[in-house]
Amino acid sequence: MSVQPEAAAITPTKTQTTRRAWGILLFAGVCEIAFAVSTDGSRGFTNLPWSIATVVTAAATIFTLSLALRTIDVGVGYAVWTGIGASGAAIFGAIIFGENLGPLRILFLAVIIAGVICLKLAGGSTDSAKACD
Repeated sequence: MSVQPEAAAITPTKTQTTRRAWGILLFAGVCEIAFAVSTDGSRGFTNLPWSIATVVTAAATIFTLSLALRTIDVGVGYAVWTGIGASGAAIFGAIIFGENLGPLRILFLAVIIAGVICLKLAGGSTDSAKACD
């Protein structure tokens, strides 16, 4: 019987880690949208199903944001997270609750979305600065 060498641990590359962090940040933004919409739907925590959704999505958005910020700079990550949340909340608030979404609001939401895209394209992850182990 031959002894097989131990399998080398597979560590992700910096690019893979960065992509994963941006994916997690995107998911955190979706959770932030769900949190904002469910907070409105809870009507001051008087509607139990919406209130439960608010608590669950609050925990999910903070947890996933904190995971993404292990790789992405806090200034960029937080700006992207809030941009996704604000834009999505405005859009889904209009769809679900019939809130006003006039042309001027749409224009400025587009500006926020463009800013989020530009922040992503500009980078914003410094693994060496985040290495605290």
